[in-house]
Amino acid sequence: MKHKMTRVLLRWGIPLTLLLVFILFVLWINQVNKTELINTTGQTFERGVVTQILQDNVQENGTRVGDQVVVVRMTTGVRKGQELTTNSSAGFLFGAACKVGMKVVVIQSVAGDSTITTVYSQDREGVIYLFAGLYLAALVIIGGWKGVRGALGLVFTFFAMIFVEIPMVYRGYSPMGSAVFLCFITTLVTMGLIGGFQTKTLVATLGTVTGVVLAYVCAKLFSFASGISGWNVSNIESLLTLWNSNDIQVGELLFAGLLISALGAVMDVAMSASSSMQEIANQNPAITKRELFRAGMRVGRDMMGTDSNTLILAFAGGSLSELLLDYAYALPYRQIINSNNIGIAIMQGLGGSFGVILSVPVTVLLASLLIRPTSMNNC
Repeated sequence: MKHKMTRVLLRWGIPLTLLLVFILFVLWINQVNKTELINTTGQTFERGVVTQILQDNVQENGTRVGDQVVVVRMTTGVRKGQELTTNSSAGFLFGAACKVGMKVVVIQSVAGDSTITTVYSQDREGVIYLFAGLYLAALVIIGGWKGVRGALGLVFTFFAMIFVEIPMVYRGYSPMGSAVFLCFITTLVTMGLIGGFQTKTLVATLGTVTGVVLAYVCAKLFSFASGISGWNVSNIESLLTLWNSNDIQVGELLFAGLLISALGAVMDVAMSASSSMQEIANQNPAITKRELFRAGMRVGRDMMGTDSNTLILAFAGGSLSELLLDYAYALPYRQIINSNNIGIAIMQGLGGSFGVILSVPVTVLLASLLIRPTSMNNC
């Protein structure tokens, strides 16, 4: 009886205690007094529906020039239920190509009886929630109970990114330290949900954290050798405002982002290698550590190529528009290869891929030392 109670305590007591500590930490870290960078007093973003197009801006060739003048029936805010005449710009970043019945978001400034409005964008919130819900539903339907656990892990990762990583960086904590902390807790929770809290989960977690840290080290070496740093990013002017007002360590943001970007691929490799080696040990309990290591390396080598391509292609895809512009302007190769933006993309792709590759021997070594045959596997 006592042994059974001890097992229950270890299975539920410790995780629940850690969860409580984590919740208290999240509540504390989000007690932030934000520095006001711009004055937005009286300005709100409200929903509305376009009811009339008073003046369109479509040209004969199909392009839009200037502003549309439209009537919007407000569905939120102090002007809810009222129809307001407003403008919608022809820009690609702001405004919307309004049509009757389109749901839009309106920037609204109210002062007494005076109201100034402009269309900010099409209202996409419902579409985002719909597709996010469809993705989670597909994950659950196809993946079954494992899919439910995977969905919970995904929600936790998103939650931790928004309510842990960003507030920590804003408070002045090291972006690198915050990113490593984020990688550790999200990996532990995700892998614990999917693979169960057992030895292979611990191995995969340690392998993942080691992999992303090695990705950072490789990126740092590339940065030192090439002269590229976190101060060369395209939005540095806006980031300098945060640096001056909140003492945020802007220079580390680029490398912290690299760790988070590489996390998914490294986690995939580490968990696949760890699970494979657990299965090998279960099927052949007499296998030696050396033989288990060799078997794990054979499995890991098969995963290296595809998972390293994942990151290279991801960062290359992110630079596609810039590469197209370089091609269209016939810029010299020497100019392209030495530009900051291309250098950053190459550093991110190679650094993350180094993390994927180097996580394999680390995970396999840890697995060969720690994994033992089990009579049953957790679902």
